[in-house]
Amino acid sequence: MSRGAFPILFITSNRIGDAVLSSGLVKRLADEIPNARFTIAAGPVAAPLFEEVPALDRIITVEKARNRAHWFELWREVRGTRWGLVVDLRGSGLSRFVSTKRRAIWRKSSGPPVHKVLEASRVLKIEDDPAPPYIYTSAETEARADELTAGQGPILALAPAANWLGKTWPLERFSRVAMRLLNDGGMMQGGRLMVLGGPEDAKLAKGLRDVVPRHQFINLTEDTDLLTAFACLKRARLFIGNDSGTMHLAAAAGVPTVAVFGPSDERLYGPWGQDTRVARGPRTFEQIHAVDPGFRQALCHMMDLPVETVGDIAEELLAATQARFETKRSAAKSKPATPETPESPNA
Repeated sequence: MSRGAFPILFITSNRIGDAVLSSGLVKRLADEIPNARFTIAAGPVAAPLFEEVPALDRIITVEKARNRAHWFELWREVRGTRWGLVVDLRGSGLSRFVSTKRRAIWRKSSGPPVHKVLEASRVLKIEDDPAPPYIYTSAETEARADELTAGQGPILALAPAANWLGKTWPLERFSRVAMRLLNDGGMMQGGRLMVLGGPEDAKLAKGLRDVVPRHQFINLTEDTDLLTAFACLKRARLFIGNDSGTMHLAAAAGVPTVAVFGPSDERLYGPWGQDTRVARGPRTFEQIHAVDPGFRQALCHMMDLPVETVGDIAEELLAATQARFETKRSAAKSKPATPETPESPNA
C-alpha cells in the first residue's frame, strides 16, 4: 500500500444481486475520499464483480461456513492493518475487532423494509442521496465485449435462468416475447438475441437458438465472466429477465430493463434505475407468499404471467427510451476512440 493511502475494508455480499446493489458505495467512497485504497471481501460468486476497481489493493474471497469460521479466517487476514474505514454490509461484527478510525456497519432496521440500494446507502448515512449501482470495467474488458457483440442490429438480451424454479418464468414464454420483438413487424425487427447466464444455463440458451438466424445469436452462457457479461449488456437495446443477479447487472449497465417478478418483492429487489420496469401477473408478492410461506415448494409461481403482459411492457419501454437511444448512438458514432474506461450509464 502506498504511503499516505487511506485503506478501506469493504465487506459485501455472497450473492451477485446484493453485491451489485451495494456496489455504488465503492464508487462514492472512491470519489469522495482522496487516496482511498480498497480491500474488498465478498463471496466467491460475487467477488469477480470488483476485480477492476481502479483503487483496488486486494480481493478476499469469503467462503461461507456453517460454523461461521469464515469470519475468523477473514479477521486473520485483515487484523494486521490499521484501517481508515471499515464498511461491513454483512453486519458481521468483525469490524468491532479490527483497528480502524471509523466503522460503518449494517444493522437490521426496525422500520418498514426499503429497497436494497437505499438500505446499503443507509450504512454510509447517504440515503437522501443514494449511491446507484456501479461496476468498474477496464479497457480490455470493454474491447472483449466489443468483439462478442460485433454485428448489425439492436440486441435483445435475455436471462431466462433464476436460482429457484419458483421464480423462473417458462423458457417458452421468453422465446415468444423475443419472437414478437425481433420478427417481421416487431419493434426490434432484424435485431439480434443475446442470452446470458452461467455454464449451468447452457441448455436454456440452446432452447432459444431457433428464435433468430445463427449469425444473429450471441451465447454468453458458456465461458463469459461476469465483468465481460456486464460490458456486453451496455451494448444491448433491451433486457428481459427473471429476478436474478444478471437482471441487476443489466439495470446497472443502463440497458432498459424489464424484470419478471413473482415470488420476489420488487419493493426490495426491483431493478434500480430510470429505464426499468417490473412485470408481474395478477397476484401480488403477498398473495404468492400466503400460499408458499417458506418459498420451498418445487413449483413455478410465474405461470399466471402472460406473454402479452411482458411484451406490452417491453414495447412501452422501448418507445419511452427511443429518443435517448438515438442520442446515445449518435454520440457514440461521433466520439473519437479513447483508452479510458467508459462511464456506467447509471452513474
